[in-house]
Amino acid sequence: MLDTTNTISKVPVDFTAVKARQQGAWSSGDYAVVGTTLQIVGEELCEALDLRAGQRVLDVAAGNGNITLAAARRWCDVTSTDYVPALLERGQERARAERLNITFREADAEALPFQDKSFDAVVSTFGVMFTPDHDRAAGELIRVCKSGGKIGLANWTPEGFIGQLFKTIGKHLPPPAGVKSPALWGTRARIDEMFSANASSIKVAQRHFVFRYRSPDHWLEIFKGYYGPVLKAFAALEPAAQSALESDIRALLSHFNRSGDDAVIIPSEYLEIVCTRR
Repeated sequence: MLDTTNTISKVPVDFTAVKARQQGAWSSGDYAVVGTTLQIVGEELCEALDLRAGQRVLDVAAGNGNITLAAARRWCDVTSTDYVPALLERGQERARAERLNITFREADAEALPFQDKSFDAVVSTFGVMFTPDHDRAAGELIRVCKSGGKIGLANWTPEGFIGQLFKTIGKHLPPPAGVKSPALWGTRARIDEMFSANASSIKVAQRHFVFRYRSPDHWLEIFKGYYGPVLKAFAALEPAAQSALESDIRALLSHFNRSGDDAVIIPSEYLEIVCTRR
C-alpha cells in the first residue's frame, strides 16, 4: 500500500518495482465489481468539463471505463487506457453492450503513447492518483492535452473514507519508503504544485460519492474479494494480523456509516478538478 500521510520522504524510490507491485494489486480480484458502482462520478465529471460532441478525450488509468463510457455517451471520440488488460476488457464489454464506439489501448499513465497536444480533454477518475511517480504522471497529462484543452480529475481526499481506508491499511502494512501518498492528489496544494505552471485556470470542488452496501459484512466481502489493494493487504498478513486489520476497518466503517441501521451508507469525499491547459 502507499503512504496516506502528507509526509514526502527523501529516500530514493525504485519506481519500477513499486509499479510492478501496484500492477499486481490492481490485476488481482476484479476491480470492475467495485468500479462500476462509481459510474456517477464519471458522469458528473463530464458535466463539470462541459464536454462537447466530437471532442477527442483520453481516459488515463481508466479501470473498467466509468468516464470513458460517460464521455462516449456525449458523442466524444474517446480513447480508454490502463495498464491492466483485464480492466480494459471489462470496459470493452460495457462499450459493446451500449454500442459505443471507443478505442481501448494498454498504456502506462507515466509514459503515454500519444503525441503532444493530441486531446481536447484528458481525464481520470480515481486512477492516475495511484501512480507512484506523481510529477511524471501529471507531466504526461499536461503534455498530451492541447492548449486550451481541459484536464479533469476525481481524486479521493486524505480526510475522506477511502483516504482513511488506505491510511488504516498502511498502519498494518507499511508502504514503500519514499513513495508519496496517492491522497495528495486530493489536495488543492498538491494539484497547484503539479499543474499551475501549465494552467490558465484550476477549479476544484469537494464532492462525495456514497458507498451503499447491504451491511459491513457485505462491504468487506466485496472489497476483500474484488478490490485489489485490500485483497492483497489481507493476503500479505498472517491470520492474527488479518484479524487486527479487519477490526480497524470495521471501526472505520462504523465511524463513517450514516445509515442508522444494518446497511452501509458512507459518503466518501473526493476532489473534482478541472484544469484548463495554458
